[in-house]
Amino acid sequence: MGGSEIEELSMLDAKKIEDVVNTITSAMPSGFTSMQEDVEKNIRAALSATFAKLDLVTREEFDVQTQVLHRTREKLEALEARVTGLEQSKIDN
Repeated sequence: MGGSEIEELSMLDAKKIEDVVNTITSAMPSGFTSMQEDVEKNIRAALSATFAKLDLVTREEFDVQTQVLHRTREKLEALEARVTGLEQSKIDN
């Protein structure tokens, strides 16, 4: 993974983490607002640790690998056709 991809992944993780934290803390009863900062910090830490353990790739990297796979598949099909043609010409001779 290049530097920009890691940066993009970090930004993606930070945004997702922030969204989840905001969803959870907004659902908390109003009596817990004094604990809200601690809860937010703990949730962020737990989510960050979980995301760090996952083997995630950026969408850009996924798309690039999909294109590589598509080109490789095309080359394989062309080679298979070529081998079939060579085998057929050998049989005909």
